[in-house]
Amino acid sequence: MTGGLINLVTDTFTIVVTLVLMMVLSVKLTLIMLCGVVVFSAIIFMMKNKQRRVWQNYSAKQSNLNAYIHESISGIKVTQSFNRERKNKEIFSEQCENVRTSFMKAKIIDICNWPMVETISTITTCMVFLVGGHDLINGGMVTAGTLIAFVGYVSHFWNPILNICNYYNQLVNTAAYLERIYEVLDTPVLVTNLPGATDVENVKGDVEFKNVDFSYEEGVKILDNMSFNVKAGETVAIVGPTGAGKTTIINLLTRFYDIQKGEILIDGKNITEFTLSSLRSNVGVMLQDTFIFSGSVYDNIRYGKLDATEEEIRVAAKAVCADEFIMELENGYSTEVNERGSRLSTGQRQLISFARVLLSDPKILILDEATSSIDTKTEKALQEGINRLLEGRTGFVIAHRLSTIRNADRIMYIDKGTIKEIGSHDELMEKKGLYYKLYTSQYSE
Repeated sequence: MTGGLINLVTDTFTIVVTLVLMMVLSVKLTLIMLCGVVVFSAIIFMMKNKQRRVWQNYSAKQSNLNAYIHESISGIKVTQSFNRERKNKEIFSEQCENVRTSFMKAKIIDICNWPMVETISTITTCMVFLVGGHDLINGGMVTAGTLIAFVGYVSHFWNPILNICNYYNQLVNTAAYLERIYEVLDTPVLVTNLPGATDVENVKGDVEFKNVDFSYEEGVKILDNMSFNVKAGETVAIVGPTGAGKTTIINLLTRFYDIQKGEILIDGKNITEFTLSSLRSNVGVMLQDTFIFSGSVYDNIRYGKLDATEEEIRVAAKAVCADEFIMELENGYSTEVNERGSRLSTGQRQLISFARVLLSDPKILILDEATSSIDTKTEKALQEGINRLLEGRTGFVIAHRLSTIRNADRIMYIDKGTIKEIGSHDELMEKKGLYYKLYTSQYSE
């Protein structure tokens, strides 16, 4: 834009000055030359939409190639384990060919501009010679000097037009990329602070779902008229088959999504009345898919509490049995870990994420498969830390290892978006219903 705008100003000035000089020399010859400009402008505007489409297509193909490269690198171990290198190479070559083909089509249209300018300028110059020569021979107003001077100005007139045309092409080409960028930027935010939302303060931890309906897609209910109440300081475990809606409950409580019907209350107030930042600062979430950022172990643990001291960080790490393996790293807590924690095992990443949640000291704690990647020995030690962590807090625990939830105050068995059973471990075992079948199937031996 910077270089192009400067050239646009100077080229426009050159065109205007040259046009004035040509009008002074001969109005008739100037009008003949302007006919060529009109034809050229019409062709350019006719090609504009075609040019924009081909560059959009090239942008899409290039994006597909980049996405495939990223996916291939991220999943390289799976590719190698299934011996897919040759097939993936074929797909990559096909993607490269698509990019090359789309680029050549777009470039051909770009390259056509210069020959068009040359052709039209040559034709108009010939017309100037014909009309001017005819006038000169028949004793008209055009003299030999006027004709020679006018033809000299013609080249000065068409060169800046060619420059402006090239600048226009660059704008059209980059507009294809800008459209993709703004398509993302203009995507509406579905979950926002409602007008009049206030910061939530002094949270006790009472949570209530009232007749909640939710669907990710229209017509497919994930939660169907769900209602339950959790008192402050109570720990509730959520179990059930895959796809029953367990994680959805967590996503709705933290307002990652908004419900279609019903209410979700914290301390008797609808969570939509709270600002998102204050709501989520009081709800600690340990998701099943842990994420470790590039940086030191210190930075990752204090991610949710930037003012935490090193001592507080170590206390949190010790509580979740992470301190031992962290101290064995080359630089202890100052060890730099790569993006997504590729230098750490899955279990180690989970322990660091657990320490991160613990350090933030939330009033409501959500554990979504928090111990799924931890060995049995560490899990037993960690369970003690979890029990201490849950003291005085409202806890939601989602777990497939039913041994980790036996001490929960209540257990909810969810299936097809509804609560099928609710009660303590002993109560549900005596009932010999769905929870009993699930538990006995895990520990039948």
